[in-house]
Parts: sequence; C-alpha cells; structure tokens
Amino acid sequence: MKRFAMAASLVMLASTCASAQTTEQLVKGATDTSNVLNYGMGYNLQRFSTLNQINKDSVKNLVPVWNYSFNDDRSEESQPLVYQGVIYVTSHNATMAVDAKTGKQIWKTKVEYPAETPRIVCCGIINRGAALFDGKVFRTTLDANVIALDAKTGKELWRQKAADIKEGYSMTVAPLVADGVVITGISGAEFGTRGFIDGWDPATGKHLWRTHSIPSPDEPGGDTWKGDTWKLGGGSTWITGSYDPELNTVYWGIGNPGPFNSAVRPGDNLYTCSVLAMDPKTGKIKWHYQFSPNNPFDYDSVAEMVLADMNVEGKPTKVLMDANRNGFFYVLDRTNGKLLAANPYVKVNWATGVDMKTGRPIETDVAKDAREGKKVTVYPSILGGKNWEPMSFNPQTGLAYANTLNFGGKYKAEPVTFKQGEWYLGMDLTDPWEFGDGPRGHLKAIDPMTGKSKWEAPSDIPRFSGVLSTAGGVVFSGALTGEFEAFDADTGKKLWQFQTGSGIEGQPVTWQQDGVQYVAVTSGYGGVYSLFSGDERLAKVPPGGSLWVFAIKQ
Repeated sequence: MKRFAMAASLVMLASTCASAQTTEQLVKGATDTSNVLNYGMGYNLQRFSTLNQINKDSVKNLVPVWNYSFNDDRSEESQPLVYQGVIYVTSHNATMAVDAKTGKQIWKTKVEYPAETPRIVCCGIINRGAALFDGKVFRTTLDANVIALDAKTGKELWRQKAADIKEGYSMTVAPLVADGVVITGISGAEFGTRGFIDGWDPATGKHLWRTHSIPSPDEPGGDTWKGDTWKLGGGSTWITGSYDPELNTVYWGIGNPGPFNSAVRPGDNLYTCSVLAMDPKTGKIKWHYQFSPNNPFDYDSVAEMVLADMNVEGKPTKVLMDANRNGFFYVLDRTNGKLLAANPYVKVNWATGVDMKTGRPIETDVAKDAREGKKVTVYPSILGGKNWEPMSFNPQTGLAYANTLNFGGKYKAEPVTFKQGEWYLGMDLTDPWEFGDGPRGHLKAIDPMTGKSKWEAPSDIPRFSGVLSTAGGVVFSGALTGEFEAFDADTGKKLWQFQTGSGIEGQPVTWQQDGVQYVAVTSGYGGVYSLFSGDERLAKVPPGGSLWVFAIKQ
C-alpha cells in the first residue's frame, strides 16, 4: 500500500508539473533559466546559461545532490530536458521522467526493438535525447521509429516508422520541434543508405514531408553524382539542427558520403558534408553550403550548427558557426550561406586553407594521393578535429569551447561491393590511427573568426562529452575516465572535478529551481572512441549508465 501511495503521489506530481509546453516557450528557451526546454539549451544550440550562482569562486563547493540509475551498461550521450521541476532523459532502451529535486522516478517507459538492430548501428548503442511540445515527449528509437509519449504518464500516444533497419537505417537523433513540426534525422551512411530529414505532425504523427540529403538525378544537385551512385550516397543526418524563429529557418548538418572510397563516386556529391538551410513547414531547401566536396576521409558535417549574432568587420551579423570535422572552424552568414571565415582549429594537412571566394577547400597532395588509391597519413583522422560532441558558445566572452582531437589517421582506399545491411566503406581499417606522443585531445577556447585558441586544456585520453558554459565564468566538460570537470572560462584552469564512476559522453545542462542552480550530466561509457581506438588505458573504466545532478553545498 505504501508503494502504491508513493507511486500515486509521483504521478500526481507529474500531472501538476508537466503541463503543455508552447511554441513561445521553445522560442524563449535560450533565456529561460528555470527550465531546459531545447536540445542545445536553446534553438541556437549555444549551450550557454546566464546563471552565475555557480561561478569561479563557488564551483569548488559543488557536490552531488542525487544520482539516478538507468539500469543500462551502454554509452549514455543523452541531453536531459527540464520542465517545471521534471527531468526528461533517454537511453537507447527507455525514456524516463525524474523529479528534479529528489531524483525519484516519476515514470519509465521502455523501448523495445528487434534483437538484430545493433548489427546495423555504426558507432554506439545510444540515444541523444528528446524534445518537448504540447504535453508530449518526442524521441527516436534505434530501429528507426519516431514516437510521442504523454509527458504526464509516459504512455505512448503515437509511433511512426521512418525507415527499415534491414536497409541499414537507424536513429539516435534527438528530435527538433520548430514552427509546430517535429523534425528528425537518420543514421546509416556506413551501410549504403540514402539520407533524409523528416517532418511529422506532433499531434497525430502524420508524415508531413521528407527532404533527401542525396538528391536524385532530376533534383538540384543530382548532377554531382555519377550514374546510380546517389542511391547509396550516405549523407546521414543524426545530430539535431538549430532553428532561427525570426528567419523561420532550420539549419541541419549532413554527414559523409558513401562509400569512403571517393573514386567510386566522382563529383562533389551534394549534399554530403554540408549544412542545409530549410523551411520547417515544408522541408524545402533555401540554401546550402558544402564544407568538403567529394570527401574521402569521413569528414561528415552532422555536428551542431551554432547560431549567434556577432560583429563581423564592424557590422552586426547573424552567423552560423561550425567546428567542422575536417579541421576548419567556419563562420557563415546564416541569412544566405555566405562564407565569412574558415580557419584551422586543429592540425590539418589535407588542405592548406579554404578559398574565401568559392568556399572550397584548397587541397594538398594528401587528398590527391588518397583519391588515387595511395596510402596517406591525414590530419585530422576520420574521427575529425572534433567528433559529434557538441561545443558551447559564450556570447559574453565571444569564445567557442570545444572538445577537440589531436591525432591523425592512416587512409587507404580499397575496392568495395554493396551488400544490403553490411558495411559499405571502401577503406582499409586494419591500422587506421596515427597516435603521436602527448595528449590526444584538448578542451579549447576558440576565437570563431580566427580559429586560434585563447587556451587549451589537454587530456591524454580525448574528451567526448558535450560542453556547457555559463555567465559564472565556468566551463563544464567530462572525461572518458569518469571525471566531471569545471574550468575557468578565461584561463582554462581546472577548478573542480568529481568522479562519476563511468566514462562521460553526455551533454551537461544547468537550470535554477527554488533559488538553487543545478547542473546535470549523464554518465556511461561506450561510444565511438572506446569502440574503435583500441586505447588500452580505458580497459578498466566500468560501464553503467546514470544521471548525476549537482549543486553548491549549502
């Protein structure tokens, strides 16, 4: 009876807290310090908070408030959402609502998918988070379904199948709700798929539109693919886009072409390694910018497209920023896609720079030799100068804080034959890394217009967590060895750390409730670096997914 009474009280709590969320609230998400309403802590994906209770002086007193177990031993890359005192968080096999103050579970809805699903997942059995709108929680599933749950109870309201896992498709992306449309991307470029972005009706799940990231021959850009290569062209869309409500434009990054052997697919291969500016109601492409045409090195461009208003040559400018996997930090005018800056932020040897007139990289013999089938050592490696892990932009310091990678890779193309549901790479993976001495990664404070770092915090084992910055002058990140860390935003000095018990690959967030500032992050080891690097130093890091919440000790 006591258990029943407790469960009933928690459901009542959810009923009072989880009222319907509105479009206006989502638009104001970046400035709402009482909630975390959007993936990226705002439509702009800046992952910045104006809260300052936790600051350079007080962060040393940060302590765990509670820990919630996911009962899962996979990688945890999900970003929590917080709405009216309830945290919504996902894993690959569950969606959970948790009381933000106490850590008590309100509801948990399990996700079932076919046992063969992990076979067609490239780089980790994961989910990156949910979206909230109109009293519903939206998420994707590993077997390529989009579902809506009742935010009060966790009851499934609708489910739609986006693609067939037998064809190599999967979903790990957190949905985006923009202009009343639920927008989702897809994974699977390593399996000879054709990528796309979908729009769904949030009330009914009706499929509203589909925009393919690989155009057919009769569509604009179709002439950049030879023959039928477009049918297997890749172009995954597995990281959530940003949204400018004033321009009513969604900005979505597009992944690598398939296969890696670029000789198989001559041409620029639009829209791979690009950003698409799209109408959220229709999915119509307004403009595009391609970072790496005909790319052989897996330099996908799916990672976050951060929006900000900056002075560029003395003029207030609406910009889009991208720390691209190809090693260059790009700044574009987001009204029209015009290139404003493109500079290396890590070691790059496949190109000497980017032509500011054409926007195309100025390639070296490394890229030329790779296309001719020769073995090359390329910087960055196929994991990029920065992988999927999202950076933060602090408009007060004007700096982007990003976890970057400091190693190269060995690349050699090899023949490839397509077989449905199997890897379609065309690259020799027997010895893919060029690890030198010294740190394999840095947390960097980067000037967007120059690519230069104000400071660098090295890490022997690279960090693969998201980054959070605040007006308190603190930058939060996490280590694969389990430490949740806080750094001085101006100097890079480490101010605090806490061992969470498993590697951190999650995305930290912060909010204020009843006068207390909280910071939350998911912990749980098992993503792309741990799967493919062969780094023996991680052998003793235990798996185990959980959500940690911290606050200043009172």
